[in-house]
Amino acid sequence: MKKTPYILLLALGLLLGWTSCVPTPHDVVMSDEKADIYPDYQDVTVPYNIAPLNFMLRGDFDAYSCEIKDAKGYTLLTLGDKGRKLILDEYLWRMMTRSSVGKQVHVTLTARRKSDGQWIQYPDFSWTISPDSIDAFITYRLIEPGYEVWDNVCIEERCTENFAHRLLADGRQLGNRCMNCHTHGGDRGQYSFFYLRGEGGGTILNREGRLRKVTLRSPQMQGGTVYGDWHPSGRYAAFSTNVIIPAFHSESHRRLEVYDTLSDLCVADFERDTILLCPLITNTPASFETFPAFSADGRWIYFCSAENPCGDTLPSATELRDKISRLNYSLCRIAFDAETGTFGTRVDTIRNARLEGGSVSFPKCSPDGQYLCYTLSDYGTFPIWHREARLGLMRIEGDNIVADMITTENGTYHSWSHNSRWIAFASKRSDGQYGRVFFAHVEPLDFNESSTSLKLSKPLTLPQADPEMDDWELRSYNIPDLSTESVPFDEKDVKMLFEKVSATPFH
Repeated sequence: MKKTPYILLLALGLLLGWTSCVPTPHDVVMSDEKADIYPDYQDVTVPYNIAPLNFMLRGDFDAYSCEIKDAKGYTLLTLGDKGRKLILDEYLWRMMTRSSVGKQVHVTLTARRKSDGQWIQYPDFSWTISPDSIDAFITYRLIEPGYEVWDNVCIEERCTENFAHRLLADGRQLGNRCMNCHTHGGDRGQYSFFYLRGEGGGTILNREGRLRKVTLRSPQMQGGTVYGDWHPSGRYAAFSTNVIIPAFHSESHRRLEVYDTLSDLCVADFERDTILLCPLITNTPASFETFPAFSADGRWIYFCSAENPCGDTLPSATELRDKISRLNYSLCRIAFDAETGTFGTRVDTIRNARLEGGSVSFPKCSPDGQYLCYTLSDYGTFPIWHREARLGLMRIEGDNIVADMITTENGTYHSWSHNSRWIAFASKRSDGQYGRVFFAHVEPLDFNESSTSLKLSKPLTLPQADPEMDDWELRSYNIPDLSTESVPFDEKDVKMLFEKVSATPFH
């Protein structure tokens, strides 16, 4: 038996003093209930390259003892502290996860209750160390959850393998204006864009290291570009052009609704600085089109479409509020020819809201072309405040959908890892108010790669250096977007572009 790696880890832990000067458990009482820890990292699937899963004990505790063992029972780490936060050393964590790829490690947690000094041992839980890596970087917008306050909005890039982070755009440096979220493209994340609103703003476009500010609008468009997705070639991006109205609910359990009063689709050609419109689905007030997403091969544009409940009339906010339950979006697609920059001549309905119920938003295709993930809510086009919103997964073979599964996972605003094995998404599941970042592993049932059935692993919260950070960060993490590489700009570059460069017009 080769115990050397594990003994070395334990010895390093001892040298660091993790097991010294710490109260030793005694007269331990076994508990049948799971430990109340945050984040809830009990029985989760973990990418081998993720940052350490630091967590804290909720409740009346002032000390803990923790042992982490491999599948054979060998001790990998022994930790203890006078406090409630379990903080793992990054170097030892990397050694442990890489020596346990494809296996489970088991965690035994014992905690001392502050009120009476009683030590309690909780049922063991496990971490399954997946051989599938997570992308090394993720971007997200930090914004107050009501979305009516803009002066503290920023876009941040975070390394998922450690806790390093940096600002890509800071609203306080840009006239306290709002900005939408950052979207990557390409297999190395070499393309990205986000939209800076208001006077002097525009789409901040990063292509192969060149940063530009552009105006993605033509005279034929009835609204500005809002939601977008990259073509795999990096030459094009598909956008929706939305005229939207936000409104607040009077009911305490419902916060915010956003109504589409007019929306269409277009494609931006970044080599010719032109906007391509689709005659089949443009300037038709009888329907709303939004949330375009290219297929992995770039041959299709998936999008969401709903019938205008007011017919051919441009609806007001009041009219839509009264008819919001009838605003249900279907999942559709149309062909796109990248060589000629032309659209197909028919629209296919993939998931029919009228027949199957619910409302689809945010379709995203996996890079390997095998899956499509979307959000399903009861109605409408802004599911982030819909508690019933959950993720849907489709299995794709060629041009055909062979499986469709609605998960139980509350979540919106999702993106795929480059290897198509992880989904990053935002969810308010923790407290109902603030969006946090979660990862879920996509697993064919029985691990049969040819299986048409799918499942998601228990969601894993984005680790933080201080596990209490989510308690005091009073902003939501909005649209988490994964990338294998860091983008080549920061908030100083964006500030300079905003202040000193005019936006390039498209035609």
